[in-house]
Amino acid sequence: MPDQKQYDVVLFGASGFTGALVASYLASARVPRPLRWALAGRSRDKLESVRASLISPQSAPDLVIADVNDEVSLQAMAKSAQVVITTVGPYLQFGEPLLKACVEMGADYVDLTGEPEFVDNMLERYHADAEAKKVRIVNSCGFDSIPHDLGAYFTVKALERRMSSLERGRTPIKIEGFVRAGGGMSGGTWHSAVNAMGRFRAYTNERKQRSSQLPIVGEERKVREVPPRISFQKEIGAWAVPMPTIDPLVVRRSARLLPAYGPDFQYGHYMAIRRLPTVLGILAGVGCMFALAQLGPTRKLLLKLRAQGDGPDQATREKSWFKVTLLGEAGRHKVRCEVRGGDPGYGETSKMLAESALALVFDRDRLPACYGVVPTAAAMGDVLLERLRATGITFEETSDDAAAPVTVKQAEHLAN
Repeated sequence: MPDQKQYDVVLFGASGFTGALVASYLASARVPRPLRWALAGRSRDKLESVRASLISPQSAPDLVIADVNDEVSLQAMAKSAQVVITTVGPYLQFGEPLLKACVEMGADYVDLTGEPEFVDNMLERYHADAEAKKVRIVNSCGFDSIPHDLGAYFTVKALERRMSSLERGRTPIKIEGFVRAGGGMSGGTWHSAVNAMGRFRAYTNERKQRSSQLPIVGEERKVREVPPRISFQKEIGAWAVPMPTIDPLVVRRSARLLPAYGPDFQYGHYMAIRRLPTVLGILAGVGCMFALAQLGPTRKLLLKLRAQGDGPDQATREKSWFKVTLLGEAGRHKVRCEVRGGDPGYGETSKMLAESALALVFDRDRLPACYGVVPTAAAMGDVLLERLRATGITFEETSDDAAAPVTVKQAEHLAN
């Protein structure tokens, strides 16, 4: 299949704020051979402007005109590509036609969605066909949700190194992730968040009604969330506030697919906040935003606060950062790991998305044989970890000790 494709990568939405950053990253990416790629979108003039701005050791990208409302154009684009990257959201509104075309035309697909409803819909409608065609549909390849999904994967590996062969694969595992970040929010992310809040109740009811009909992708091991609560965590010196994002859903989907997560896996996901007054202020602000998003007129007012395609300036992005602390335990073993990087919403997100696509292009022979609608840890695992660490994103075990693996005899003694 790859040799028959005209392009290695087609970037759809290249003229948007995040799309232009992904284009810039791809233009200077280190690849084993010249990248065959194209920028895609509705406006040739805008695509020309993005192409003219690129400072690139790569060959100049071609331009492809495609529109989410034109099925034929999407099919032609997907047919030409080994991997399609899309930054065009909100995905619940604009994402399905392109994803459908990729499945039909045999193109791998990566996106930036943070919308659980969209991923559930795509899992239900396209997983079986994509799996049968050996196509990888990989959602949430940015700050949602790579630091958390690969961070949990990295933490499981750290626990696994400490366990004996008797313990591995048999010991329940619990991981909690604590997120701190500084940076601005794009218009696209704002629109996705407001619309998700507006549909939260309807989506929750729909999920309950069809949960038994969603395909179980992976082993039917016990996978669940840590019961959410607000608490002060001494290990990180901050208050932990549950984050109702897509990230824990992605981590749990990886846990179903990967045996290393054990027979019983729990994951909790939190925002880490130093001061209690800040916690109270955030809760009040989110509560107010949620209430306003329930009504059409006030939801429209919220959406007008930020235009889609807007984003913070370069000076703001350069000062932005993130850190995810993951505390893991499996039986008597405990570890602490961290994922750290720069600007989460743009610089690092564009890097993560581009490297996910490049892994699908250049590392196909090293990837797990995992197809369909699958999360990043299951689809690309160690390969994507290597790529991201090489770009400067930190995945590190920061436990106080470095426990040596126990012997079988020691494990038997502990079991008794």
